[in-house]
Amino acid sequence: MSIFVPESPGLLLAANSTIPTMIKQILAKLPRKSSKSNQNYSDGSNATAAADLTNNGSFTNTCNVISSRLNVVKKMSSSIFPTSNGDMIQPHLSFKDVQSSEKSRLLISKLNLCSIVYDFNDQDKDNVEKDQKRQVLVEILDYLGSDSVKLSEPAMSAICKTCGNNLFREFPPKYSDSPRGETEDEDPWFDPAWSHLQLVYDILLRFVSLTSLDPKVAKQYIDHPFLLKLLNLFDSEDPRERDCLKSVLHRIYGKFMVHRSFIRMAVSNIMYQFVYETEKHNGIAELLEIFGSVISGFTLPLKKEHKAFLSRVLIPLHKPKSVGSYHHQLTYCVVQFIEKDPKLTSVVINGLLKYWPVTSSQKQLMFLSELEEVLEIIRTDEFEKIMVPLFRRVKCCLDSYHFQVAERAHFLWNNEHIRHLIMCNRQVIMPIVFSSIQQNSKKHRNRTVLNLAQNVMKMFNDADEQLVLSCQGKAEEDKSATTMVAERRRLTWERLETVASGGFGFQHIVGSVSVLEKTDTTTCVSCQ
Repeated sequence: MSIFVPESPGLLLAANSTIPTMIKQILAKLPRKSSKSNQNYSDGSNATAAADLTNNGSFTNTCNVISSRLNVVKKMSSSIFPTSNGDMIQPHLSFKDVQSSEKSRLLISKLNLCSIVYDFNDQDKDNVEKDQKRQVLVEILDYLGSDSVKLSEPAMSAICKTCGNNLFREFPPKYSDSPRGETEDEDPWFDPAWSHLQLVYDILLRFVSLTSLDPKVAKQYIDHPFLLKLLNLFDSEDPRERDCLKSVLHRIYGKFMVHRSFIRMAVSNIMYQFVYETEKHNGIAELLEIFGSVISGFTLPLKKEHKAFLSRVLIPLHKPKSVGSYHHQLTYCVVQFIEKDPKLTSVVINGLLKYWPVTSSQKQLMFLSELEEVLEIIRTDEFEKIMVPLFRRVKCCLDSYHFQVAERAHFLWNNEHIRHLIMCNRQVIMPIVFSSIQQNSKKHRNRTVLNLAQNVMKMFNDADEQLVLSCQGKAEEDKSATTMVAERRRLTWERLETVASGGFGFQHIVGSVSVLEKTDTTTCVSCQ
């Protein structure tokens, strides 16, 4: 039998008043009890009383059943036709206007309202709704800032859903072909929706920073797909967004230990793609800044995974043209690795020599600066492993036509620790760089380089005058050999000019070519 539920409260009361009459009619049609049920009673009065008692008990039970069914119907009707006292809470209410038990549902209602995303490219559209959403976001941020807040699982899910709907989006196409940091005059791009995005980032940061947040419960909402989409946002051209992402990811890495390995792997994949495929990414500096603090927390001995990150990610990051945009953070990460394990110094320096920029003076200045920071913390045994190839490269910098590169190379002798290492191994290093420094100390067009070279020569003379005289003799021999090679080359070109002018016959041409080939071979051997 279906029960009709009237819409108005008045009709509902009228329906309740007719219920006893309906029950009496139903009970009248029920069959009577058999005589066996009254066999314990001796007279008719007792039997009648027992029958009345049985009928009254059935009436009471039936009323209870119907009342419970009516309560269920009332709950169903309240969900279909909500009232002010129902389950639905208006999102525009303030948290101060509701009881503590209702604040969680009000929070979810406000978050659902903020899940709507507006188009900020059109400033004249939906301005009222945008202002209303911003106000609600501010209220949510203030509510999460209280120390006593404890979020339920539906509230956690609603926060992650709202943040995802607002943050995870497609970036506009990049019209510039050059990576960020390669051109100095490139202006940053600012997202027009930042007035809302900043509040959403603050909400997410405050959510993951809650002391009452249980990572074991929240990890089912901040999961791997959520983290991958969050990492993809680091390619944003808005520096404000990348800065907020840096804070959020750093807090997630510290709070969710179960996600640390996945985050390191995902960041490594981003950098692999940047180095070996695209060389275009806007957030490499921010990711490296996060990993600077992560590396400092590595335990000893270092895992193979961490050493592979150094050799396969950090060292190849010196290769791209846009290294200037993140070189400071990259140097910090490299130094952190060496401080953790000094045996990695030779690996780092060999990597720098492998990717050393030969044609870019600006990159050479950055490499020399990083090299100085590495040599400040290098141990003596590690320095001896790499000093020969290292100072062969330093000699090339001393001979550079770019005066800033030559100046920066001479500055290595101004560092006390590096100067001590050089002087302790002067028998090997001085013969490599002596000719370049001596030439710069005599005639260099830049006054600063000239003074620096003269100071270095004075250091050499004070340290080991006998070695200086030996190096001078070797330098004069090399100079005479170079003069002979130059004279031989001049004679070869004169023969070529004579042959080209037609002054000899065919036999003389063949003989001249033979002499030329012999002379060229001798010259190449001398150069080697």
